[in-house]
Formats: sequence, structure tokens, C-alpha cells
Amino acid sequence: MRPEQLDLITATGAPSLTPDGRLLVVATSRADFGTDGYTGQLWLIATDGSAPPRRLTRGYRDADPRVSPDGRSVAFLRTPAPGTGHGGMDRDVPAATAPQLALLPLDGGEARLLTDRPLGVAQFNWAPDASRIVFSAAVPEAGRYGTLADVGPGQEDPRLFTGPDHRENGRGYTTDQRPQLFDLEVPDPDEEPAFARRGRAKAAGGPGAVPGAATTDPALPPARQLTCGEREATDPVYAADGRHVFFTTTPGAGPGRDLRTAVAMVDAEVANPAAGGGAVRLVAGGTSVTTSFCGPCVSRNGEWLYLQGAEVGETGVEFVAANTGVYAVPAPTAVRDATAGWDRPAATLEPRLLTDPAGMNCSGGPLQPSGQDNVLALAEQRGRSVLVWMSHHGQPEAIVDLRGEVTGASEAGGTLAVSYTTALSPGAVGIQHRGTGLTELFDPNDSWRQHLPPAPGLEREYRVEDGEEASMVHGWVFVPPGPGPHPVVLNIHGGPYSQYTWSWFDETQVLVEAGYAVVMCNPRGSNGYGAGHGAAIRERLGTVDRQDILGFLDGALAEFGPQGTGVLDADRLGVMGGSYGGYMTAWITAHDHRFTAAIVERGFLDPVSALGSSDIGWFFTPQYFGADQDRVRTQSPLEVVDRVRTPTLVIHSEDDLRCPIEHAQRYSQALWASGVEAELLVFPGEDHELSRSGTPWHRRARFEHVLRWWDRHLPVGRGAGPHG
Repeated sequence: MRPEQLDLITATGAPSLTPDGRLLVVATSRADFGTDGYTGQLWLIATDGSAPPRRLTRGYRDADPRVSPDGRSVAFLRTPAPGTGHGGMDRDVPAATAPQLALLPLDGGEARLLTDRPLGVAQFNWAPDASRIVFSAAVPEAGRYGTLADVGPGQEDPRLFTGPDHRENGRGYTTDQRPQLFDLEVPDPDEEPAFARRGRAKAAGGPGAVPGAATTDPALPPARQLTCGEREATDPVYAADGRHVFFTTTPGAGPGRDLRTAVAMVDAEVANPAAGGGAVRLVAGGTSVTTSFCGPCVSRNGEWLYLQGAEVGETGVEFVAANTGVYAVPAPTAVRDATAGWDRPAATLEPRLLTDPAGMNCSGGPLQPSGQDNVLALAEQRGRSVLVWMSHHGQPEAIVDLRGEVTGASEAGGTLAVSYTTALSPGAVGIQHRGTGLTELFDPNDSWRQHLPPAPGLEREYRVEDGEEASMVHGWVFVPPGPGPHPVVLNIHGGPYSQYTWSWFDETQVLVEAGYAVVMCNPRGSNGYGAGHGAAIRERLGTVDRQDILGFLDGALAEFGPQGTGVLDADRLGVMGGSYGGYMTAWITAHDHRFTAAIVERGFLDPVSALGSSDIGWFFTPQYFGADQDRVRTQSPLEVVDRVRTPTLVIHSEDDLRCPIEHAQRYSQALWASGVEAELLVFPGEDHELSRSGTPWHRRARFEHVLRWWDRHLPVGRGAGPHG
């Protein structure tokens, strides 16, 4: 893959099945250089493969489809093309580019918008009888985010913050745009369409205003607000009675004080935001509970409420390697016995843990119902993301386990559909059959893959001795075609509690296509290998993780270098990484001078200054690096930058709130002052997610600069690649 081919790559979202399991709807998404954005539509697919997949919608960016419980319609999120807006709205108003809830008859026709929320719609769910939809949407503070005509961001009122955290990467300020819950009655798809009033009709207004309505546009059904106040409300799902709504909320008084979330419930029939946010009651979690609960999922028979939860300790901030487990609560009991207040739920609602968080991390995605009373979860395991089934008694079983990642699942009518990625595809959809495995139904990447076959990775596990104990480090080696020896790029993942997987990775494919071998691994501190493995680096970053990374590199060079097969060049080594990978790159080049060049991207380079300037939380530095400031400084790359001798390209985004740009500016300045060759590449308008979801032209430019830098310092030998 070359940088200019970025727009060929298509991802698939989570599938949604009709109740009989005969059809599924899935969304696709790909980069589009024409609009410098991302475009995608919904596809309708017969699960028996009897007909080819059919494009169901033709919107600019349609996503997150959910088929109605009666199988008649599909609701989804629709984002307009840049510059067009909803209903001719000014493109500078946030709502002009925000996703809104839309509805489409499953047998075809035109999609109908159901909302015009100022900041868009986030999550939604159908009522069991398909008569209503509940959704979460951020509510802007009056006078902000385009809600007051002719008042831009620079003219808004000042913001007063009373808690330690107030911003989030990719979102901006958080305390003045809290998500709340709304519900609406689903219109009959066959009814006569309504249109916005004009002239005398507009001046006279319509029928009486609906209390709590989100809009007076007759073309849109009125939406009732169910929650309000300082606590956020997300992940809504109806109880079996269609009246009560379970949701995730923040029980703490004040933003950012700890990591606790809770699951609460609101009675949609008596909700009254003006009187304090409706009849909200606590189901699981609270300010005095050590488990943070989220992601409610109700079984189809309505008997069980499943939750995701992670232990965060007495302080509420002990998050390092805090794996997510799956819990169960009897749903009728939850509706009956949920308690008022935000301290502790009733003792009768004690959630029962169904999985072992020490060995399984079920944080890969939202829970999904299975059969009548069971549940599906996504779990990260050893470079994969697997689909796990369990009953309310527990007994988790991995039912879809492939060399890649399951990214979404839907089960209905005896059919199990999954979306997934593999080493050969960045997105596909298939049906899992018990006993016979996975049958692919749809892969939108087939056409280009025939001409650009992905480079396969060689899975390896090397033993690393660290002086105290041996570590087995798992990872991959990618080797370009040709005899070599090829220059080598050691790539380090972010996190640190993350993992490289078997899945197709654009970063690797671009480097291999250009003639570089790529070495990448999951050292101690990574996700997917148990909580103990993840917590091994706590208060000692840059020690055993560095040993694992370099030990894996040494193992690869021993096998594939001059003393092995000879395809890797041990004398031409580069190292790169982003976020925690940027931290480790900067740390490694201060302690190991074997590398010809380095790339430090969106690096977390100073745990001291990050305390208060990073959106990751005031607790991140003390939890990972320790509370003793002298000890923290011994783990800071900026404290040892004077030892670096390696030419370094520093890449950062202007709007990165996770790793503030001052980290990159100070680091590159220090390199320059020490006489080390350094360049600082800054992307305007981008945040921490540049390499994954930045604008397509910026992502392409990033790849071009990465290859330019490696071509200067690690030129590929003649005949080994396009730069030869």
C-alpha cells in the first residue's frame, strides 16, 4: 500500500440482523480525498448468500444501523457531506456536520431524519415494541456552540471550572456540553411527509408546543428530554416494559474527580427535566462502590440486565490494567429495587461477576443479547479480539476466535453475524456456524486486494532475560519481498495498555511496500495477556517494557539477521511509535544508540507537565509513574533528552489534548540545542487521532513525511523496493 492509496481501504461497522436472521444491515466507511473526509453507506445482505450485497442508502456518511424489533425499519446515524448541512444549515454551525438519527423502511425508499440536535446524536436504541427510540445527545450550554446567532467561539462567555478535568481529546470542553437522554415516538414510515413552515404559517406557529421538545420543525417528531443536570447520560437501552431506560452515568459530584461510572434508570413516562431530570434511580455502582459499571444490555426475554464493570479501588482511580468484566443483575429486580441517590445501590442489586478479569478483558465493545437470556462480549486476548458467549450463570466461551479482531456482532433467528478484520482485510462481514466456522459474506476490500496483496506477518515469541525473571514476548516480523538485507523499522504501539494484533495495519503495509522490514511486539504493560502482565510496568516505565521491546528486536535479528536467514539488516535500524510508543521511542534512543534514526509521534514525553495539561486525567501520572516527584522524573524522556544522539523526526498535532503539543515542542527544541538532527512536523486542526481518523489529506501527508525521513536515513537498497 502506498500513501495515495489510503482511500481504497474500507472498514465495516457492527452488523444488525432482522429478527428472523435472514437479512443483515452493515455500514461501511472509507477515506475520501475528494471531500477530505470519510464517506460510507449502509448495505443490505442476505445471510444465506442467495443474493449479492446491495447498497441500501446513498448518504454521505451513514453509520451505526439498528434494525427495528419488528423488522420493518432500520434506524441509523446520518452525517451530511461537508458544506451541505442538514436542511441547508450554515456549514459553520456544529449541527451542520453532526450525525443525526435517521429512519428508513427496510424494503427501500427515502431515509427520513428524526432529529436536528445541535451537537448531533451519539447512541440510540429501539423500544422492544419498535414504537419509540431512546438516544443520547450532548446538550450545549446556552450561548455556546452556535446556539446563539453571531456569537462565535471567541465571543462566548468565560468558562468556570470547579473540577480537575474539563477537556477531552477530539471533543474539546466537556462541562458545557454534557450528553443527556431523549426519546421520541417513531413515525409511521408510510405517513404523508411534513415540511418546514414558511411565510404566514411560520409566523403563526403550529399546534401547542410539546414540553421538553427538541424542535418545533413539523418534519421532525418531537423528542422528550429524559435527563438533565451535571451527570452525563449515555448508552441507553429500554427495559422489557418499554417504559424504563437503563443508561451509563457519572455518579461523582464534579467532573474528573475519579473514574467511577454507574448504571442508572429513568422512568420515561414520568420524566420531567424541569423538576430535576426525571425519576432517575441508581442500579449499579456509585460514589462509595469500588467497581465502575457501564454499558447496560437487556436480554431479549427481559429477565437479565448485563453490565460491563472494572475495579477502580477505594480511590476510584486505580485503573492500571483494570480489566473489564461482565456482570449480571435480574432486570425485573433492578427496575423494582433501584434506589434514589448516587451513593450505593440497594443490597439486593449486587451484580454477579460472570468472567475472570485477571485473565480476560471484555472491553472490546458493547455487549449484545444472544438467544433469549444470554449475552455476547468482545475480549482482547493475545493479539486478537474474540467473541465470547456466556449465560447469566457465567461459563464464558470464545465462539469466534480468528487471527484478527471481531469488531461487532449480532445474533437473531438462530443466525450469528460478525464484522471482523484479519491480516488480509481491514474489514469484512460473515456468518459464524457452530462446528464449521466463519463464512464470509461481504468484504468491500476484495477489488483492490487482488492487485495489492497485503504483506503477511510472521508470528514470533522470543524469550527475554531481564536479570530478574524471563519474559516471553509475543509479536510479529514483516519482511518485504526480495533477498534483502532490508532496513528494519521497530514500531512500538501506544497505550501502554493496548496491543498489536493480527489485523491488517496500514502503518505496517505502507512501510513494507516501501521496502522496510517491520518488527512489532506486545511487551509487558500491554493488553491481552492478563492483568498481571499489564500492571508489570507500574511505577517503572522504561524498564522491563524497554527490555521486552529490545529483546524481541534482538530475537528477530538473531533469526532473520546476518547470523540467521540474512533478510534483515542489523546495521540499519529505525525506531518509531506514537503516544506511549512515542514515549518509548524517546526513552530508547536516550539509552541505546544503535538506531540510525527515529520518529517520535504524539509522544507522552513529560509525565510532570502532563499533570494538569493532558486530558488523560490528573490520576494518570501518579497511577503509572508514582506519587514521588523524584521518581516520576527518573521515568521522563525529557529528563534524559541530552543523552539522545539519534536523528529524530517529531510529529504532533496542534489540537492534541491527550499529549499536549508542548511536549513535542520542548523535546525537539532540546534535541536541536544538543546538536542532534531534528525536525518538528505539526498538523493544524488535528488531534491525538491523526494517524487513525485524521483528515485523509493529512494522513496521506503524514505517510509521505514518514517515508521521506526513512528514505533519507535508511535508504532501501537497489531492487528491494520503490525507493531503490
